[in-house]
Amino acid sequence: TSRRQRQMCIRDRWCVLYKEVKMMRAETLFTEHMDLLYRMALFMLSNTHDAEDAVQETYVRYLLKKPKLKDEEHAKAWLMRVCINICKNQIRYWKRHPSSPISETDISETTLGEQEILREISLLPTKYKSVIILHSIEGYSVKEISNILKISDAAVKKRLQRAREQLKLKIGE
Repeated sequence: TSRRQRQMCIRDRWCVLYKEVKMMRAETLFTEHMDLLYRMALFMLSNTHDAEDAVQETYVRYLLKKPKLKDEEHAKAWLMRVCINICKNQIRYWKRHPSSPISETDISETTLGEQEILREISLLPTKYKSVIILHSIEGYSVKEISNILKISDAAVKKRLQRAREQLKLKIGE
């Protein structure tokens, strides 16, 4: 029994070590993409506190779901997709419960013109807002956006076109 106990003890230690390594990988992955997720959530929700909550909820879901992803790009796309969905759910909640105030974006290091554009982007419908943020602000290609949002390339292009048209109408350029 002592040999068996030692084997169990060693197996338990390996299990603990394995879990710690997986947790470190999750933390590393998340810290690498935290700024991207925060910027995206901030533009979608127009509120720093809600954006922080959305990013935190994304991390919690990642830890709970423990998705098996092929590589870094799949993990990044998964995190972005979850964060976008969390933001959409929050916006949907605000629409159903209008007594909850939505405060203005507090972006302090931008010019007045940039603040106006960012404000107008934040007022776009969610389907246009997500593509314009991913394309114009984060620099993703149409193909990458279609993979992230799981829509066709043509749908991404059309949403970008409509988002730009709405922005031109509102800003007047």
